[in-house]
Amino acid sequence: MNRSLVIKVASGQNDPERCAQAFTVAATALASGVETSLWLTGEASWFALPGRAETFELAHSAPLAQLLEALLTATENSSVTLCSQCAVRREISEADVIPGIRIAGAPLFVEEIMRDGAQALTY
Repeated sequence: MNRSLVIKVASGQNDPERCAQAFTVAATALASGVETSLWLTGEASWFALPGRAETFELAHSAPLAQLLEALLTATENSSVTLCSQCAVRREISEADVIPGIRIAGAPLFVEEIMRDGAQALTY
């Protein structure tokens, strides 16, 4: 059975510890060989835009931009997805997001969390 982890993060600058924890868990899972899918929703949606992760700061936390980069460069075992409804509400389009981040909705999220061996976390 393949192991996979789907993480939905809805917090951003409004709750930095929760946000950083989600990115840290995602990057750690990926480094451990776990197929990892990170979903950016709510306030975390802004991190799909170039330069936004670089502005995030939290003492004693790995830089968010580095964690995001790790997820984006490991294309075979990871994906980063911006929630389609969250994108529309923030007027973010495919042309706006960091290369490698896809925009998708609930059907894909449900498909990912229902795979055999999948675990889902929400932050």
